[in-house]
Amino acid sequence: MIQKYVAEALGTGLLLVAVVGSGIMGEALSDGNVAIALLANAIATGCALYFLISVLGPISGAHFNPAVTLAFFLRKEITTRAALIYIGCQIAGGILGVWLTHVQFGMEVFQASSTARTGGAQWVSEAIATFGLLFVIFGGIRHRPDEVPILVALYITGAYWFTASTSFANPAVTIARAFSDTFAGINPNHVLAFVVVQMGVALLSTSLLSRLFGGQETKN
Repeated sequence: MIQKYVAEALGTGLLLVAVVGSGIMGEALSDGNVAIALLANAIATGCALYFLISVLGPISGAHFNPAVTLAFFLRKEITTRAALIYIGCQIAGGILGVWLTHVQFGMEVFQASSTARTGGAQWVSEAIATFGLLFVIFGGIRHRPDEVPILVALYITGAYWFTASTSFANPAVTIARAFSDTFAGINPNHVLAFVVVQMGVALLSTSLLSRLFGGQETKN
C-alpha cells in the first residue's frame, strides 16, 4: 500500500508544480496578456495530467484529488482507511509541490495568496467543473478505460476556459494554491467554500453517475 500513498503524494505534488509553475512562467512571459498566461497554464496542466495519470494510474488509480477519492469511496472501491490516507497524501503533496515551485523560481517559499475567488458565480462554476470531471472519469472508465488519461487532460484543459473559476475541481489543489501568491493562487479565506462545493458535488453526483454509466451504485 505504501507505493499507492507515495504515488498519490508525488502525483499531486507534480501536478501543483505544473499548475503553479506554468502560471508563474506564463505571467512572466506574456507581457501582461492574461489570455496568453491562462493558455500556457491550461496547456501545461493538461499535459501534466496526461503523463501523471498514465504513469501513476496503474499504481494508485491516480486520483490526485480528494473529491475523486470520495467518489471511489462511495462506490466502495477504496476502504475508509485508504481513502483518508490518500486525501492526506494529496494535500501534503500539493503543498510541498507549491513550495518546491517557489524554490525553483527563486521566490519566497512561504506565501499566502491575495487573489480573490469567491461569490455565487465562482461556486456554481466549481460545481460544474467538479461534476464534469467526475462525469469524464466514470464515463471514460466505463466506455474508454485506456483513454482516461487523455480524456481527463483534455477536459481540464478545456474547463480552464469554459468555467468562470478556471476549473480547480480539486480540494487538494485548491488548498495548495492558497499557499502561492502567484497567477494560480486563491485567497485562503475563499478556500473553504470551494472545497465544500467540490466535495458536496462528489457526494451528491456519484450515485447518479454510477447509474448513468452502469457502475457500482452507492449505498448510503
